[in-house]
Amino acid sequence: MIFNYDNKTLQVKIVYYGPAMSGKTTSIKSLFSYFKKEDSVKSIDSSVGRTLFFDFGVLHFKGTEWGLKFLIYSATGQDFYASTRPATLNGVDGLIFVVDSQIESLDHNIRSWNELKTLFGSEFYNIPIVISLNKSDLNKNQNQEANGFLSYIDYKKFKQISFKNTVAIKGQGILNSFSELVKFVFPQLKIKLCINN
Repeated sequence: MIFNYDNKTLQVKIVYYGPAMSGKTTSIKSLFSYFKKEDSVKSIDSSVGRTLFFDFGVLHFKGTEWGLKFLIYSATGQDFYASTRPATLNGVDGLIFVVDSQIESLDHNIRSWNELKTLFGSEFYNIPIVISLNKSDLNKNQNQEANGFLSYIDYKKFKQISFKNTVAIKGQGILNSFSELVKFVFPQLKIKLCINN
């Protein structure tokens, strides 16, 4: 978190992380669409629309005295570009881990989570995190425990963690996940999510 005293702005970095094709880019675009800022999301895509390095966008919120500036990134899920992930995570204030809720994606979810855990080491459990159980409409059991992911992670060790069902392609649960993370980062503040034009 960076305090800019000249223009009274707090700068916060949030990263969407997770395996390839879990819905990170779609989640970010859906979030920005809510604030009518979808055109401000910048992506470096491959020829088939896959994120090569990261997606990036900025959301500004105005307070009575100070403003909030959220720098929002997604880390690429493609293993070929795995070396870019540590740089994307540098200085992060909060994470949204995007899980593909389909049972066939369990191994990819676990591998991505373990990689994240390794990158942060002992600091991992101090980072505010929201786990976005995406594509929840495609989970036939409609029971997130059934896909097994939550039983593989030691989520009880976290100081601040939450789980949200999302369907990024429909925008369901995306704003809720972001709002929950904002509450973790700023627990003492009441923040009304109205975009500053």
